Amino acid sequence: MDEMRRTILKTGAAAATLAAAPQVFAQQTGQGTAKFYEKGAVRIAYQEAGSGFPLLLIAGGALNSRMAGLITSPFNPIEEFKGEYRCIFADLRNANGGQSSGPLEVDRPWDSHADDHLGLMDHLGTDKFMVLGFCIGGPLIWNLLKRAPDRVVAAVPAQPVGFRPEMPTLSYDNGMNGWGPELVKRRPEITMEMVDKFLTKMYRSNPDFVYTVTREFVRNCQTPVLILPDDIPAHPYAVAMECAMLAPKAEVSIYPWKEPKERIPLAVRQIRSFLRAHRSASA
Repeated sequence: MDEMRRTILKTGAAAATLAAAPQVFAQQTGQGTAKFYEKGAVRIAYQEAGSGFPLLLIAGGALNSRMAGLITSPFNPIEEFKGEYRCIFADLRNANGGQSSGPLEVDRPWDSHADDHLGLMDHLGTDKFMVLGFCIGGPLIWNLLKRAPDRVVAAVPAQPVGFRPEMPTLSYDNGMNGWGPELVKRRPEITMEMVDKFLTKMYRSNPDFVYTVTREFVRNCQTPVLILPDDIPAHPYAVAMECAMLAPKAEVSIYPWKEPKERIPLAVRQIRSFLRAHRSASA
């Protein structure tokens, strides 16, 4: 009974934290209302904090990645970096609980999100920028490096998503069971058949490595990358380390860096040093 009670309390606390996240997020960023970038049928909610060299932040949460998720990350990147950087962050297109919306581009899921990130940076008048992303931020970052190698100065994939051969449909299943049904409820023009095609193209048409780029691309990528590995089902350690070994300008954090929690400030210091070094090099 004690174990059951602890589980219930833990689950309840987690749910309460997620429910309160948007309000706490607004308080911590000082941004009560999102701004919007619009292009055709796409409407992206975003906010900014701080000033300096542009730093794009991508929250975890898979396809439900939204700005409020940044404060429930292992560390709050807004608070850590707004003193030195112009932090820019947005709800992912069609994330449940977010304010960004747009067509479900079933033939180009990853590129539709890259369009949104690059379009937002264009809208804000930023040419070169750095990027730090959690979870789904990993494949999104690699796609940005492929799409805009001359714009992304340095990148930090933290606890990145990747393909796990022993669980080949994990990311697809998570989307079909979690993200998809809620999206269809609030967007009647989108069907589960469309969600299936979108997720199939995203996670099953090229089920390997980091989903968005090949090993050959990573091997030839000249953008400095700092990788913070994780090792839960959706964040395979093996893929993160393979990227670190392949990329010619890659660095890697200590591992584990999230536990014990006393290690997190060490990881943040490494990120800060990495970003400063490459911000200076790009000046």
